Amino acid sequence: MNTHRENPFLHAYGTPHETVPFNRIELNDYEPAIREGMNEEDREIERITDNTEPPTFENTILALENSGALLERVTTVFFNLMSAETCDEMDALAEKMMPELSEHSNNISLNPKLFSRIKQVYAQKESLKLTAEEEQLLQKTYDGFMRNGADLSDSDKEIYRKLSAELSSLTLKFAQNHLKETNSFELVLTDKNELEGLPESTVEAARHATEEKGKKDCWMFTLQAPSYVPFMKYSAKRGLRKKLYMAYNTQCTHANEYNNTEIVKRIVNIRMEMAQLLGFKDFADYVLRKRMAENSGNVYKLLNDLLDAYSPAARKEVEEVEKLARETEGENFILMPWDFSYYAEKLKDRKYSLNDEELRPYFELGKVKQGVFGLATRLYGITFKENKEIPVYHPDVQAYEVYDKDGSYLAVLYADFHPRAGKRSGAWMTSYKEQWTDAEGNNSRPHVSITTNFTKPTSDRPALLTFSEVTTFLHEFGHALHGIFANTRFKSMSGTNVYWDFVELPSQIMENFATEKEFLSTFARHYVTGEPIPEELIRRIIDSSNFNAAYACLRQVSFGLLDMAWYTRTSPFEGDVKAYEKESWTKAQTLPQPDETCMSVQFGHIMSGGYAAGYYSYKWAEVLDADAFSLFQEKGIFNSKVAQSFRDCILSKGGTEHPMTLYKRFRGQGPTIDALLRRNGIKQ
Repeated sequence: MNTHRENPFLHAYGTPHETVPFNRIELNDYEPAIREGMNEEDREIERITDNTEPPTFENTILALENSGALLERVTTVFFNLMSAETCDEMDALAEKMMPELSEHSNNISLNPKLFSRIKQVYAQKESLKLTAEEEQLLQKTYDGFMRNGADLSDSDKEIYRKLSAELSSLTLKFAQNHLKETNSFELVLTDKNELEGLPESTVEAARHATEEKGKKDCWMFTLQAPSYVPFMKYSAKRGLRKKLYMAYNTQCTHANEYNNTEIVKRIVNIRMEMAQLLGFKDFADYVLRKRMAENSGNVYKLLNDLLDAYSPAARKEVEEVEKLARETEGENFILMPWDFSYYAEKLKDRKYSLNDEELRPYFELGKVKQGVFGLATRLYGITFKENKEIPVYHPDVQAYEVYDKDGSYLAVLYADFHPRAGKRSGAWMTSYKEQWTDAEGNNSRPHVSITTNFTKPTSDRPALLTFSEVTTFLHEFGHALHGIFANTRFKSMSGTNVYWDFVELPSQIMENFATEKEFLSTFARHYVTGEPIPEELIRRIIDSSNFNAAYACLRQVSFGLLDMAWYTRTSPFEGDVKAYEKESWTKAQTLPQPDETCMSVQFGHIMSGGYAAGYYSYKWAEVLDADAFSLFQEKGIFNSKVAQSFRDCILSKGGTEHPMTLYKRFRGQGPTIDALLRRNGIKQ
């Protein structure tokens, strides 16, 4: 073994566009690089605090903004791969390093000499001749230190340190437990009769899954979305649907090492205690001061307005599904959660002659990719070129160079589409490198990534997506465009570094194209015959686009209510997690809730992700995206002037101005809920 091997993190990468050299990184590179990164940042902070010159924007705020580059470089790769391609060794290293990283971060945010200099610059902000973006950075820096305990007494700082260190370890453990619980469940069927109702594509994928594990003559179903979702929609075996549903919805509740019940209690109590230590009423109060919503009253107003508007329609939708079920099962049949997808799919087929399996052949992943990339070309003039010289972290991943309409290089885009054991569930966009502009005016371009868990190809057919997966692709690609078009001076304010309830606007606006005939006809072709998707199918897609829209809205509202229930608490929670959950969201529930199920213990968004006291932002942004897209509909969905305005006013600006200022500049007015109600057919 070469003991003199160089750690790739500690030198220029020497790759195309200085992309991460995944092919050269070994597991044992992370720890020394993280430690060196922490040491280097300590030295950089020391240079700021030891500076004998009076504090200025340049020698304090700007110097701080530019510090920690090495540490950020290493931890960005490490934590992105913790989500996309982890293993037991990485998990163990994360558990080891998280307390030290938390301590390092606290050493900076609780450094009295550093905060004293920041305060001095902040005190003279009126007399400083700063640009709007510099003002925003100064405000963000000052607020960030205040919100991370810089102004606390010494004794409270110690409490804050302990709480934040514990929180970082718990959120990591929560996510690891959920991934391991997901991976540990397998439903293996050996009797062909038990496959009744399942489409050929699902059966083939299940057979393929068992063959990958060296088994024959059986079919394996898992809790990963491409396996779970079609099983719940199509399996005629109610007992098996119930078994899979209960496995999915009781994850992390069992009497084993992956139980998250006590972790949930501790996470919400720590967040409450930290917020109160900083002078806020509760954790939601702390979070929402830096959101468009501003306070929990406005969040509850949105959720309750949606409840009032959508509940009557949602109840009717559920009644209609139950009525169909009773035609088959008898008048005494009680519709349970594991029945809903199955009978809803039958109802949708009856009403619109449309189901996912009929659409799949027209949504081959390669063609969908061409369609989505082609949409960006049509709207913004940008182009995508795969570059196989760019290293990737898994053979499934593809890397693209993105070029602007004038032919100049704009960004790198990684695309990672299929599920595997080391990847967490869901879909997300992230960055391996943010955009910024240096002192000489050189624009350092971003490297962004979209990660999903789409249906995999099998031995005899390519990856054929469901319509829902096409919509998810558009959603994550919208986030990617937010990163790709970033054009700001400071890294901490570029791309998706915006208010959390604004970050979903660029992603959700892209979903609107999924039900536009002009868009679908650009790429949807049968993977065998090459025939374009029939006009009649497109019409049925559009006609069915609001099928169960009110039920889906209430589902999102229920998650928002659960999130707010956990984070508007002003006293520690010691009760029963399941009971508290069921009470919190009961007014948004339209189906019976089995006692054993629990969402909170696997709700990564609000426990280990960034959506604590922020889940409402999906609906908040939906109001914005419906309102914003109505301008595209008015002027033409491919209107390049509207697209350019959206790029200039919103996508390129990051967090350099208040989001409502940016939104009004694009739209010419503030948003209203009307466009969303019209889109969902609630209001004519």
